[in-house]
Amino acid sequence: MADITKDKIKLRPFSFSDKKRMAELANNKKIWENLRDAFPHPYSEKDAENFIEMCLSKNPKTFFAIELEGELVGSVALVPQSDVYRKSAEIGYWIGEPYWGKGIATEAIRQILDFGFENLDIVRIYTGIYGHNLASQKVLEKNGFQKEAVFKKAVFKNGKFCDEVRYGILREG
Repeated sequence: MADITKDKIKLRPFSFSDKKRMAELANNKKIWENLRDAFPHPYSEKDAENFIEMCLSKNPKTFFAIELEGELVGSVALVPQSDVYRKSAEIGYWIGEPYWGKGIATEAIRQILDFGFENLDIVRIYTGIYGHNLASQKVLEKNGFQKEAVFKKAVFKNGKFCDEVRYGILREG
């Protein structure tokens, strides 16, 4: 698959050369607090290497590095579902803290939505966001996601319960 490019933000496959920068950005408790526990904290270069290896093994490729002007700034992925959910994919993403509030996540999500609906046999993309993560909720809404439900105390993270806000978007047409 060719790189997905728009202005200064580009989605591209991961490379093992990303592991040092990925570990630098991902080793941040503020990022970990908004992701599932499968995302380790602290985050090491070995964690980055393992993640990159997993990304490169996927077929089709649906995990991408987010690049800003040639520099890795985060990650975005679509995870195709199975069985009766096989026409859906879950989206996941994170941006390094130095790049928060710059519109990068909004653009990266727009690009992966285009990629997913054009290249994968799916009609729906969804995600669950922790109730306290208002910035991520706004990013989804800017991209046309609709709030579908709030699951009260559905998540137990870092010793506390929090709500999960479910968002979804359907392929047009």
